[in-house]
Amino acid sequence: MPKQEHLLHSFKESIDSYTLPDRFTFPFYYQPHPLCLLAVKQLQEYLETQSDWQRSFGLSGKTKAATGKMFGVLLVHNQHGEVGFLSAFSGKIADNLHHPHFVPPVFDMLEPDGFFRRGQNELTQFSNRIKHLENNPLITTYTAELTAKENSALLALQDHRALMITGRKIRKERRMSAQKILNSEDLLRLNEALAKESIQHKNQLRDLKFYWEQQIKITEDPLTQITHEIADLKMRRRNLSNSLHQWLFNNYRFLNKDGVYKNLHDIFNTTSQNIPPAGAGECAAPKLLQYAFQHDLKPLAMAEFWWGQSPKSEIRKHKNFYPACLGKCRPILLHMLDGIELDKNPLLTNPAEGKTIQIIYQDDVMVVINKPAGFLSVPGKDIEDSVFFRMKQQFPLATGPLIVHRLDMLTSGLMVIALTKEAHKKLQKQFIHRVIKKRYVALLDGLLATDKGIVDLPLRVDLDDRPRQLVCYEYGKVATTKWHVIARNNQQTKVYFYPITGRTHQLRIHSAHFNGLNMPIVGDDLYGTQGERLFLHAETLELNHPTTQVAMKFQVDAEF
Repeated sequence: MPKQEHLLHSFKESIDSYTLPDRFTFPFYYQPHPLCLLAVKQLQEYLETQSDWQRSFGLSGKTKAATGKMFGVLLVHNQHGEVGFLSAFSGKIADNLHHPHFVPPVFDMLEPDGFFRRGQNELTQFSNRIKHLENNPLITTYTAELTAKENSALLALQDHRALMITGRKIRKERRMSAQKILNSEDLLRLNEALAKESIQHKNQLRDLKFYWEQQIKITEDPLTQITHEIADLKMRRRNLSNSLHQWLFNNYRFLNKDGVYKNLHDIFNTTSQNIPPAGAGECAAPKLLQYAFQHDLKPLAMAEFWWGQSPKSEIRKHKNFYPACLGKCRPILLHMLDGIELDKNPLLTNPAEGKTIQIIYQDDVMVVINKPAGFLSVPGKDIEDSVFFRMKQQFPLATGPLIVHRLDMLTSGLMVIALTKEAHKKLQKQFIHRVIKKRYVALLDGLLATDKGIVDLPLRVDLDDRPRQLVCYEYGKVATTKWHVIARNNQQTKVYFYPITGRTHQLRIHSAHFNGLNMPIVGDDLYGTQGERLFLHAETLELNHPTTQVAMKFQVDAEF
């Protein structure tokens, strides 16, 4: 492990004019402290000039091989009251967990002769052996022979059963004819002969089945031998993989300020996911806190930023700050920060407090409202105040779910509310069949080169960091947006959006993703940079009245 003095970095410029933070950063939603910004600037200068290791971050242009990395800084002071900072990276760099300038991992699973490396090598051997067996050309040969024999057996048995049916029919006709012309003694002898014929056909069927069973077994045995070996190897590989994961869960042990250790298994055992997700404990934040607690350094504030090219599915902008993820880091950090006073969680503050909902249209079955920015459509986990809550208060006699569609909390604009179950059903049907038309106006952070187009990027939820969405061509749902430019000014572009589908965060992702417009909406705290508000507004709404079927159009201009 590198020595402490190599990792506690001093500031290159005076920090006498800076005020230290009163409380530690709330890691899941924050604005970096000024001293963290200074530390980040110093770390980024190192990243731009260092020669300790080589890794492509894709900063010279987008390439398939390159991708960025999350880095973090932790503002601390030591036992002498000296203020400095630690730095860390998530995962590994250049296939290594240890690099000069950065704190070590919480647990080094990549130790060359360690248990995990040996286990990985054994897993590789299993995989190579399985691949070799699965590529055995005899599998194809035996499978084809087996299929041919099974088909031949099926045809032979079908032919014989058809023969038996015909024989049964002929025997029945002979009995009926014989009963009319033969005496009892001759009739008895005939029935005995016909019975023997029936038995003979059944015995032939038995022998035929046995013959083909033997023929199939001759081909099946060598094929089964290969497939059983493959199945056995896969089971052994799965058991070894499970053992390695359990070993990792037990060896990743996280410390807090009181000296209490908890491993991954204990931390995630009480969560809804129960099992730690892949990569848990390898992010920058746990590494930073672990090192600080191990070396009697008091954490003061932290910040994490993305460096380099964005991944294919996520939206990560070079040098942008991002909170700790909820799926992997939240359970770990709740333990590690236990007993440390944190900044207030802004997500617990009701953003709708003091705001009113403007009613644009109202009749007996529906209401059209203008939702303010920062207003939940439906009650959240911690905040009940919402469009639903306010509508329920204002229209206590309304029936049904009220909410027909939703807008993101940060998005302002038009929503239709159903006051009856029947109206809700009919309006929802219009949304499902895309009868309802919507137009949004947005302000993008940058200048678009083209005037119009279509973005088609499938979306799914980020299971490790809800409510973020990912672009996913394998499991994502179709998401399509038409757009055209209204104006360009002050390095920003004002656009109209016409969503063809209505996926969560669709317009925000389609704006920010590099395969979309590659420009986040101004004020987007998830996919861009936090600002005074999200500059996205649902401006027009066109629908057919749920009772009269009269076409209706509503418009409220954006405030920006």
